[in-house]
Order: sequence, then C-alpha cells, then structure tokens
Amino acid sequence: MNRIDPAYEQIERYLSGAMAAPERIAFERSMAHDEALADEVGKQRLLTESLALYGRRVQLKKQMDAFHEELEAAEGTAPFTVNRYGLRVLWKKYLPTVAVAASVALITVFSTLLTLSNLRTLDNRQTSYYQQMQLDIKKLKIATNQAISKASSPSNTPPVKDARYSATGFMISPNGYVVTNYHVVKEADSVYIESVQDSVYTYKVKVIYKDPAVDLALLKIEDVRFQPLKRLPFALSTREADLAQPVYTLGYPGNDLVYNDGSISSHRGFEGDTSAYRISIPVNPGNSGGPLLDESGNLIGVISGKNTAAEGASFAVKSKYLMKMIEEIPTDSLPAPVMLPRKNYVRELNRPDQIKRLQSVVFNVKVYKSGV
Repeated sequence: MNRIDPAYEQIERYLSGAMAAPERIAFERSMAHDEALADEVGKQRLLTESLALYGRRVQLKKQMDAFHEELEAAEGTAPFTVNRYGLRVLWKKYLPTVAVAASVALITVFSTLLTLSNLRTLDNRQTSYYQQMQLDIKKLKIATNQAISKASSPSNTPPVKDARYSATGFMISPNGYVVTNYHVVKEADSVYIESVQDSVYTYKVKVIYKDPAVDLALLKIEDVRFQPLKRLPFALSTREADLAQPVYTLGYPGNDLVYNDGSISSHRGFEGDTSAYRISIPVNPGNSGGPLLDESGNLIGVISGKNTAAEGASFAVKSKYLMKMIEEIPTDSLPAPVMLPRKNYVRELNRPDQIKRLQSVVFNVKVYKSGV
C-alpha cells in the first residue's frame, strides 16, 4: 500500500490550520529557506481553494435546480402564475441560496478586478522601487566629447549625437570578452567601451549573448587595436557569500571610475529573487553591470539595480548565474573560447593596490541608438 509523503501531511495540516503555533512557525521558517516546499504549499493551497469553490458551485447548482423544480411544479401546464403568498414562501425559502449565488458572482467579479489591480500595482511598484541604473549620457555630453577626442582611432569614435545612456562593464576573459547587464544593451544599435586611466581607450564591442532571465549580457571587443591580456587580476568565485560579508564595487556613475563598499544584506534580491544578492552599497545610475568583489578581490556578483524605497539597498546578480550563462552559450557561436579567470592575483594586496590592478579591466559602457 502506498504511504502518503509526510511533507504532504504537514502541508495539509498547515493549510487546514491544524498546526500549533510553534510547529506553524517552524514550518514557515522551513518554507522561507526551501523554495520547493514553498512552491508546493502554494500549489496545494490553490488546489484546496479550487476544490472548495467547486464543491460550493455543485451544492449551489443542486439548490438552484430544486428551486426551478418547485417553480415548475407551481406552474404546472398553465401559464406561469404564482400568488403573492406562494412567492413570499419561495423567496424566504431560497433567499440564502440566491444570496450565496449573488455573493459568488460578486466575489468572482471583485476578485478579477483585484487581481488586475494587484498586477498593475506590482508592475508600478517594480517600476517605482526597482531602478535599473542606466545613466543618461546626454547629461555628460561635453565630458564624453572630450574623452572621445582623445581616442587614438577616429574610425572607432562613437556617434555622440546618437548617445542614449552609459553603464559599467568588466572583462571576464583576457581575450576581450566583457560582461554587463542585459537591460543596458537590450535596445542598442551600437556599443562602445572606454577605459579611463592615464589616457582614454575606446573600443567597439559586439553583443554576443543576452540572458534576460538573469539580466546579463556578454560582449566581445571588435577592435584591431585591442591586445589580449595575459591574465585577469581577479578570480571568479561561485561560492555563496555570507551574510554581513564585506564587499565592494567599481563603476562609472559618471566619466570617472568610482569605488564603493558595503556588505551582503540578504541572499535574495528584489522581490525575493534567488539569483541575486541584496547589498548595502549606495550605487547610482551608471553603476549597472559593475563587478561585485569580496575582500580578496574575487568576483562574486554583477551590480544590477537598486531599491529606490530603501536608502543604500542595491542588488547584484550572483556570479554562479554568470558562469551558468556562459556555460550555456553554444561554443560554435563564439568567435573565440571564453577563458574564465580561475586564479586570484590580488588576494594578498591591500584594497588600494587591488583597485589599481582591477581598474584596467573595468569599463564605461556607452550605448547608442540611432535617431534618439
């Protein structure tokens, strides 16, 4: 004989309210840390509510059928006539049934309206609270013109008049692969990257692969002037970061590279997104696509957005999802292999010296769209 899974017994007891307070609290904690369990509870709740609603509908149909039968019996074969007394008796007898029918109809209508309202509210809330940090490049047009004028090759000079916005990216493979956010390049006609140090280097890049699900994109430098590096200074780590672990980031909220630090606030991102961290780093428009690094200089994430409703609350896609994206790209679609950094060459350095080594592989991503 098949035995019922104990987990389903627990779910049934939880949904029916049969759990005592301590057990219920422990079960809810388990759901908070177990996505599969939480998903199963949601499915079971939906099934239970659907069955209950179906039962009510069947019962209501039986009552309404009985109501119609009595009306037909009162009518007989003659034209339908019911005296006031008979009508009052039927009305009193079936008033609860009619009330239930009306209630079900009203609940259905208002539930539909409420669901649509909640969807709109959620969409508005996401728009209001979650900001994908693209920097309007028009605000920096003068500075950008000055920077581009220093570039060594006129043929690689971006069309400044068509600029839309800028963000951040970083090299993930020494042969010219660069990572940024999907939302940065999703509508781009052309993309350039700039490295601003003692002099300005501007390179045209091609979007190789985009993954909207985790908001990541892989770019490849297409410029004859680019010389592949021997190695990258950092290593890519897919280990889950610890809560309160110190982290820092580099990015381009303007035309200069900016450093910020903080810590891991949560293992989940916006709206409970398990593919991202919540971090206590104050980031600004232009930081999207920047690297998130631990104290040793290991790459643990990619900055993706911030919560506008909470000061200093930002989000970063976990590095294991970056690795997963790259592993899923068909190798025959790549112009060259992606050589992920495995060895950390800045681990023993202090923070300022780490940044000196890292800044050469962090870029200002310039996105352009014709006619804008």
